Amino acid sequence: MTNVVNSSSSSSGVGFFGLLTIVLIVLKLMEIINWSWWLVLLPFYGPILCVILFILYVYFFLKNELKGYI
Repeated sequence: MTNVVNSSSSSSGVGFFGLLTIVLIVLKLMEIINWSWWLVLLPFYGPILCVILFILYVYFFLKNELKGYI
């Protein structure tokens, strides 16, 4: 008889951009900063922007090197 142990671990939590967004929202609600809401919520879109920039980089700068693979 064999015992199979499934040891898949995953960690989830607030990343850098999420923490920065929370801090800026708290500062805005406490009226410590007087920024517009689009500036306060800008770090929320940080990961999305990083993915888009990576895709554009691969498309424009590496498309000639990847012609044989795609």
